[in-house]
Amino acid sequence: MAAIKKIIKYWYFVIIGSFILFTAAVYACFGEDSYIAVHDNLDLFVAQFQMLKNTGSYFSHNAEIPFLGGISRDNLPSEFSLYTLLYMALPSFAAYITGYFLKITVAMASVWLLARDWYGKKASEYKPLVAMLGFAYGILNMFPAFGIPFASVPLVIYLLRRIYKKPSFWLYLALFCYPFLSYFSYFGFFILAYLTVAVIWLSIRDKKFCKPLFLAVLVLAAGYVAFEYRLFGVILLSDTETIRSTMVEADLTAGEIVRQIADVWKNGMFHAESVHTKLVLPVCVLYFIYINGKYIKEGNWKNIFHDIYNFQMLVILFNSIIYGIYNWGGFRSLVETLLPPLKGFQFNSTVFFSPFLWYASFFLVLQRLYDVKNMRIAGRDKNGNLLKWLANGLALAAIAVILLTPSRYNDWYATCKNKALELVKGKVIDDMSYGEFYSTDLFEEIKQDIDYHGEWAVAYGIHPAVLEYNGIATLDGYLGFYSQQYKEDFRKIIAPALERVEASRIYYDDWGARAYIYSGTDASVVSATKTMYVTDEHLYMDNEAFKELGGKYIFSRIELENAEELGLTLIKAYASERSPYVVFLYESE
Repeated sequence: MAAIKKIIKYWYFVIIGSFILFTAAVYACFGEDSYIAVHDNLDLFVAQFQMLKNTGSYFSHNAEIPFLGGISRDNLPSEFSLYTLLYMALPSFAAYITGYFLKITVAMASVWLLARDWYGKKASEYKPLVAMLGFAYGILNMFPAFGIPFASVPLVIYLLRRIYKKPSFWLYLALFCYPFLSYFSYFGFFILAYLTVAVIWLSIRDKKFCKPLFLAVLVLAAGYVAFEYRLFGVILLSDTETIRSTMVEADLTAGEIVRQIADVWKNGMFHAESVHTKLVLPVCVLYFIYINGKYIKEGNWKNIFHDIYNFQMLVILFNSIIYGIYNWGGFRSLVETLLPPLKGFQFNSTVFFSPFLWYASFFLVLQRLYDVKNMRIAGRDKNGNLLKWLANGLALAAIAVILLTPSRYNDWYATCKNKALELVKGKVIDDMSYGEFYSTDLFEEIKQDIDYHGEWAVAYGIHPAVLEYNGIATLDGYLGFYSQQYKEDFRKIIAPALERVEASRIYYDDWGARAYIYSGTDASVVSATKTMYVTDEHLYMDNEAFKELGGKYIFSRIELENAEELGLTLIKAYASERSPYVVFLYESE
């Protein structure tokens, strides 16, 4: 009986724990047959981490990683990062899934610490909401490689609040180590910027210099430099011109900018999918109208400007505006002129903080439903309990919306849905699973068959990340920060294709992060589906330029009709029952 009462009392932990156990069972059962997002995930960071492991280069210096013709180890993520270390310690798939559960853990712990600091002992009254909204924030399916940095945002706010109120050596030490969970380019720069603004504002408000937070700026900046020393070395010490110098950003009209601001406010952006549109946004907007209408009706104008809820909604709007006007060429040029180091830097990443702010605002609404006195609702016992359970229901509904929305990085949904279709209905899923995408057995067979010893290769119809993951050195690859000279050298290889497809030319010349072998007829032939859709079996590339960069092999999903004309010899077509690929391996003569 006592056990049942405990379960009823802590029903929210039962729900959270059941999800974690079920999800762990799903991934343990299906393993690499799980369906994991490819875009900016399996085709990018997961392959990079595997290359670091293949080459033993996690802690190496002056090391060259075998893709894009040879990239400095310093261009890849720091080894002093929790997420990076997972891939050093564990097999890649296990590291990926462990990162997912760690993200949830970090989010829940961070939200609890912040709530405890904010509400003091009263936080225990809101424990169900703190747990459920911390869990909701943790399961948001945002950019997987930076899931832990997203999840840790409330932690840095907690540390800074504690430092402001009562600084100590241990708090500063914790703040110095915080970058172990974070990432400078997407979060650290903006945290430091916001913190600097806070120092100025609080110094004016308190009529004395805010020394604790000023010192926090220095400590946190030092922490980012220490934990991401490779990034700062490349930025500050290297004189190599990178593709960032030639990237062409959008220059939208005023109307397009306004529409983009509205869209990112309403829907978020795909790397930071907060899935707030269906429930969180309408609840927050309705409450915004209600509370401010109430303040106006009562003539309580002061509270409009002092309510933390209004401040959070204002910052969300600010982040959305920055995201939109970043695509105004005049504004971007002004910022880059005033602050030259920001040239090529996407300072519109302020939007990455909006998911936390949406769910923090949602939490405030639900917390105020709990705390009936704050809303001056009569009959606390009767109406208070009703509103409390309404708040609990809305929190559970938010969790359900996140889990059941098929967003880009919702691997849980994709795996459960596709496996149900496969096992129950016998349907053949065209998307590739994690194991199928990398097909390690097939590529190991190919390497053994040709006695592979690190010769340079390219992929056609296959993401170069597949070759890289499997220990094959590639001239092609995907990276947002590499030598402009190499981009120009690689362009000579793909020039025949770019000349035929204007969209591909613009894509490569104006961006260039994906240095792939492009089709001369199709917008793209790189596919993560089992079915290969092509309209032309000709390869348009300059074989002489390929050989000049040291190229030897072409791994193609397409049998090339003009191989002999290009000076390529078909070695063999490779296939495996466990792989969706048929790989036609060509050698340059």
